[in-house]
Amino acid sequence: MKSHLKHWRPWQATERTPWNLRRVAHLHRRAGFAASWSELQRDLHDGAEVAVERLLAGPSQTGPTEFDQLSSTIHDAAIESGNINRLKAWWLHRMVMTPAPLVERLTLVWHNHFATSSAKVSNVRLMGNQNAAFRELAMAQFGRLLRRVAKDPALLQWLDADANRKEHPNENLAREIMELFTLGEGNYSEEDVKAAARALTGWSVNKGEFRSYTKYHDAEDKTIFGETGAWNGDDLLRMLVDHTATSRRIAFRICEMLMGEGITTDDQITELAEGLRERELDVPWAIGTALRSEAFFSEQNIGSRVTSPAEFIVGAVRSLEMTNPPPSTLVLAEVTATLGQDLFNPPNVFGWPGGRSWLTSRSMIARANFAAALVSGRLRSPAQPFDAVALAGSYGFTNSRDIASFYSQLLLGQTNVPDHLQRITENSNRLVATLLASPAAQLG
Repeated sequence: MKSHLKHWRPWQATERTPWNLRRVAHLHRRAGFAASWSELQRDLHDGAEVAVERLLAGPSQTGPTEFDQLSSTIHDAAIESGNINRLKAWWLHRMVMTPAPLVERLTLVWHNHFATSSAKVSNVRLMGNQNAAFRELAMAQFGRLLRRVAKDPALLQWLDADANRKEHPNENLAREIMELFTLGEGNYSEEDVKAAARALTGWSVNKGEFRSYTKYHDAEDKTIFGETGAWNGDDLLRMLVDHTATSRRIAFRICEMLMGEGITTDDQITELAEGLRERELDVPWAIGTALRSEAFFSEQNIGSRVTSPAEFIVGAVRSLEMTNPPPSTLVLAEVTATLGQDLFNPPNVFGWPGGRSWLTSRSMIARANFAAALVSGRLRSPAQPFDAVALAGSYGFTNSRDIASFYSQLLLGQTNVPDHLQRITENSNRLVATLLASPAAQLG
């Protein structure tokens, strides 16, 4: 096993590249959903290694917390209601309140990777169960996650598994598993797809549960990736996990999450993929390697990735500590959808395209409108305006210039207030809304 990675060398603070608030904010905006001032100051004091380890470890409680209990109550009520909008609200509540932001971010990543839409599944319980699987195995070896999700009832309904019988194998199911979930386009042949579809015959859903029906399974020999045998669905998943292309696709997903657009080189993806393959697709290893690297903390990577609507909205709420109580998460879910990311309803099997596609003239106006509504308190019932002076004052920032600097650091990770905002520093609430709507605030 390699002891040194050439393209993912560990980052070390130097006089030219210090561990400063800008890098602390960058870490939280990429690996979580931004951070409060106290969290930023804590990690600034503790150093990069401790800050990264804290994100990777998540909460260290040994039993259910108050957050877990409240989340469970909201979740169960959403399931019983049969209303997918309430499930969206529950997930937004988790993102806003979670003590393990990296796990929740990965849950969002896997939701996009294994894109499944409630528009077709139309079963809130199944969508909630799938979401729980993403969270439970967010930091597991990818093979464990794949084996769970490949038999997930919501996914199987989404990809028409019920139509997959030995008389008429469903090539759509096989193709999506290979192209989207594991290998990526160009790493399999049409003959592989046909044989994989035969291997998957018999997998179905009955009364909301996964079932494997022997009478519908094609038990004859099949040749997949040059190997011939009476392969079944589990055999196919093993082959996919072992395939070199799968490690590269997972490396790409991790870089897509943590690195900016156009920042990651082919050599970096190749090296991370090799490390994943050597470690049985150990996702936490790959994330930790990236988060500790020079590449991650480089000037080129900071502020180079457009935040998704969920990241932007949740990050604003968490940064401003608007959690007691939080804004209506039903409303936050509606706003997230308006900005282009309707949770539990990705646009197609490819998920959301992300990147610059998040930013259009219409979405920038919608993001600015959200910022104004958040600060004015219109997202709470009853309305409760945000008190920018009080939050800054609780950390010792009292005059208007210091308050403006505080929010510039908190929301943008930069000490100086942008020049074009200097004229509104006397109106702290307006300044906060304007900072949130600024181009820099859209870049994680």
